Amino acid sequence: MPAKDAIVIGAGVGGLALAIRLRAAGFSVRIFEQAAYPGGKLCEKKQDGYRFDAGPSLFTMPELLDELFSLHGKDPRAYYTYTQLPEICRYFYEDGTRLSSYSDPERRAREWEEKLGIPPEQTRRHLQRAADIWQLTSDVFIFNRFGHAGSFTSKAFLKGLINIRKMHVFRTMHALNSRYLSDPRAVQLFNRYATYNGSNPYAAPATLHVIPHIEYNLGAYLPAGGMISITRALEKLALDTGVQILYEHPVERIVTENDTVLGIQSKGEGHAAGLVVSNADAAFTYGRLLGDTGSAGRILEQERSTSAIVFNWGIRSHFPELGLHNIFFSADYENEFRCLFDKYTLCDDPTVYLFISSKHEPEDAPPGCENWFVMVNAPADKGQDWPHLIAHARRAVLAKLQRILGRDIEALIATEDILDPTLIESRTSSVAGSLYGPAGNSRWAAFLRHPNYSKKYRHLYFTGGSVHPGGGIPMVLSSAKITAGLIQKRHA
Repeated sequence: MPAKDAIVIGAGVGGLALAIRLRAAGFSVRIFEQAAYPGGKLCEKKQDGYRFDAGPSLFTMPELLDELFSLHGKDPRAYYTYTQLPEICRYFYEDGTRLSSYSDPERRAREWEEKLGIPPEQTRRHLQRAADIWQLTSDVFIFNRFGHAGSFTSKAFLKGLINIRKMHVFRTMHALNSRYLSDPRAVQLFNRYATYNGSNPYAAPATLHVIPHIEYNLGAYLPAGGMISITRALEKLALDTGVQILYEHPVERIVTENDTVLGIQSKGEGHAAGLVVSNADAAFTYGRLLGDTGSAGRILEQERSTSAIVFNWGIRSHFPELGLHNIFFSADYENEFRCLFDKYTLCDDPTVYLFISSKHEPEDAPPGCENWFVMVNAPADKGQDWPHLIAHARRAVLAKLQRILGRDIEALIATEDILDPTLIESRTSSVAGSLYGPAGNSRWAAFLRHPNYSKKYRHLYFTGGSVHPGGGIPMVLSSAKITAGLIQKRHA
């Protein structure tokens, strides 16, 4: 089999991006996808006249996506368009505070000063800390291969080591935010960014304070047509450039001989390849596709990131007080994370995330209605009684929304669809339903995350949220770039 013949397992964002990059480098590429549609977690749900984006809902760093089109001489705007959000998110607190987070720094600072009593200079300095962390860490932990000997002698790594104090490695996110923000509501707002990779702000290193830099300093966006437009654009580009996508072709196993990958088996039929890239969870790849429980077990020794319980509700009304992105905070945030990571359950008052794409895309809901994607963080699946936890979450969410918004939300629900950790695992092969693979609750988490290749099996590579550099659309796109670069060096 020619060395430049590649098979990719999974047509998620990482798998599609990787395939597109390999095509630009002259590889022939086949993607085997278990579902009947592309995107993995970045998919959609249509029901009773409503459309819901079913996965990631925030778009940042669009240049990483645009680069894929430029590699093939294509105009990204011919495939998808996007706009920057003037208002990123609306926050609702139990004490009655309602806060908007704007893209414009001056407007945001005025809003936070008026609502939270925070001096504008305090806001500016805290976001500058985030920018400083980005400058010191992005080349090491986001944009380049990590975990090999050369990682620790690179100029970028040594620069970070010299400036390690500015990276806040030895503080938790909560400790950093509490130290520099004078209002507990602002502390809670910035603590929430730990959830962007499924982590606990009371345990995760403050290096994760880099996340608000991406959202505030680099910008938050929405594609026209909703988040599903990203998936559609990637699928079209892949097909336009000669990638073959085989839907409803689950991979049953990766075929090896003497720890060298030879191809895969799907629907009982063997398919040879010079290399295989798994866009599936690394633990699933080893455990299920290779039958290597030892390698899978070593990955699963790391604490798993959070999962989610999602309620897609078609709402027969309009709520002008709500925006595109909305957060309804728990009154006891620390207890919420204690329940998630120590007790593997839900607290009685979970934080609620509400995404309403129909605010920008009116056709996503019938006239006078809204499409509510309602999510609470949930623990990874450890065999909990999920029907009980789903019912508990539904009651808690409705109680919170009705209490803060002052309306009978349940009476307005026209249609409902529910997603839980077990469904997430069955649909996306994310072990235990974890959305981001391992959690980032240790200062060593970035060092322990699985690399973009297998150290045991020759010609086996990885891309996606469970491996370096992590979960979320920008990280997954970066993962694909790192993996493609590694493959090109080894299979030239």
